[in-house]
Amino acid sequence: MSIQWKGVMPAVTTKFTADDKLDFRMFEVNLKAQLDAGVEGIILGGTLGEASTLLEEEKRELVTGTVSMVNNQVPVIMNIAEQTTRGAILAANKAEKDGAKGLMMLPPMRYKASDYETVVFFSEVAKNTSLPIMVYNNPIDYKIEVTLDMFEEILKFDNIQAVKESTRDISNVTRMINRFGDRLKILSGVDTLALESLLMGSHGWVSGLVDAFPRETVAIYKLAKAGRIDEALKIYRWFLPLLELDINAFLVQNIKLAEVATGIGTENVRAPRLPLRGAEREHVLGIIARSLETRPELPDYKNL
Repeated sequence: MSIQWKGVMPAVTTKFTADDKLDFRMFEVNLKAQLDAGVEGIILGGTLGEASTLLEEEKRELVTGTVSMVNNQVPVIMNIAEQTTRGAILAANKAEKDGAKGLMMLPPMRYKASDYETVVFFSEVAKNTSLPIMVYNNPIDYKIEVTLDMFEEILKFDNIQAVKESTRDISNVTRMINRFGDRLKILSGVDTLALESLLMGSHGWVSGLVDAFPRETVAIYKLAKAGRIDEALKIYRWFLPLLELDINAFLVQNIKLAEVATGIGTENVRAPRLPLRGAEREHVLGIIARSLETRPELPDYKNL
């Protein structure tokens, strides 16, 4: 299955049971909601997936389990966030063996690599896997920016195909299109800038709040691409207070609370994360409750 690198691709949360095991029962409930809404890929093991807390065998279980549940309806994409080049290559090889159809890949973790080191890092992984790769470009959170000149170097590899654009600079979408045309597929990686990014020409949206609100997320994407901007904007304005829960240190806890409210998740997180409490919890619950009270009616977006 080839990846088109378009549409909405949820960065899914990892579901845990109350005794801290992988919860595939609830995970399947959420996956079904995503597929029913019309997403075009499933991304595992990102920040929202609490990847840094997962054991290697759990990551592999997550890939094989998701591949089985999705059953070729959409591609399954595994995130690669490793400290070493060797580790990144091994992770890519395992993901490919376990049935993933693509990779989302961060620059080296913990070590702030130079531009040259970062280019070599991506290049070595690209040379050692046949899977297509989406580069996750998020200098705000991960301190390394993949610049256009760096993309020029790594796009020599045919399997480096897309970017999750999270620089927070909307004009970067136009810069990339001007420089690379259709060679580099661009997916917005910041929920609060997604519609703006789509209107500037992004091909897709790697979303967080889609985990709790899949239909609204896909509707915005479909309406925007169909040129029905006023309708997309109306839903997006309703959505914004929820989308802001994604640009927060507690984004995992926030989004899992939203998943509980919409019936497609649990609040269980893995330590050192803990469920929200006190005033912060009440604040987030208030945002979710107010949004549910005014949840919009959606047009027949699937047939656009």
